[in-house]
Amino acid sequence: MEKSRPLLALAYMMGATASFTAMAVAGRELSGELSTFEIMTYRSAIGLVIVVGIAWARGLLPDIKARRMGLHVIRNIAHFSGQNLWFFAVGLIPFSQLFAFEFSFPLWVALFAPIFLSERLTGTRIAAAIIGFIGILIVARPDQMELGSGVIAAFFCAIGFAGASIGTKLLTRTETTVSILFWLTALQLIFGLIITLYDGEIKLPDTVNGPWVFLVALCGLSAHFCITTAMTFAPATVVAPLDFARLPFIAVIGMVFYDEPLIALTFVGALIIFGANYLNIRAEHKRGA
Repeated sequence: MEKSRPLLALAYMMGATASFTAMAVAGRELSGELSTFEIMTYRSAIGLVIVVGIAWARGLLPDIKARRMGLHVIRNIAHFSGQNLWFFAVGLIPFSQLFAFEFSFPLWVALFAPIFLSERLTGTRIAAAIIGFIGILIVARPDQMELGSGVIAAFFCAIGFAGASIGTKLLTRTETTVSILFWLTALQLIFGLIITLYDGEIKLPDTVNGPWVFLVALCGLSAHFCITTAMTFAPATVVAPLDFARLPFIAVIGMVFYDEPLIALTFVGALIIFGANYLNIRAEHKRGA
């Protein structure tokens, strides 16, 4: 086994934090300018060009196979839905609240894994789900505020990301990374075009919002690349706490540039969600040791 290199993992997770933060800011700037489906269409188009270009430069085009297309379609419907809900929510609720909801997606993966991945539903997973749900309720604060469309979208975007994660795990058993990324961008480009062209109209990016669209596409790819690479340099028990660092970072960005309040309960709930995730990760790590 390769020796753990936590400093390199930290460097890549800092890149992931910067990427997620930039994508959230770009999404906020595009809110009201382009629909979420238009954002996803252009993101997928740019991403497809990048993936094909890298695959061609590295001689990986033959690795792109049209196999297991049914699973590719299901996986990308889940991701497309989750990402559209994420872009919808980013224009309506504080960054910190959205990111806190997003942290709950591993809990949904743990709950759905026994159904779709034939994994055992352990006591630890059940306990983590219960603890995590308490954290979600604290973040949503249903007793103090209306459950508006932004909060509901943020809640369900995590479920969409969980479905995409399970689909990715199933695909990695037989498919290459470049093939998964190719069909991710290609299929979601098709989904976006179908929906945006349904009424015969689509708004083209201009000189003002065009750079934000490109930033969304670039940061979406770079964030996941950084996290995946960090996992190769350190175990999940090390990487997961580093990922949590992006919550206070994005909260400060929201406060400084968008006058968003720093709500203590959001951080308390997010910390509980993180604790539930970490409990599950440590249990899985011990079982695999």
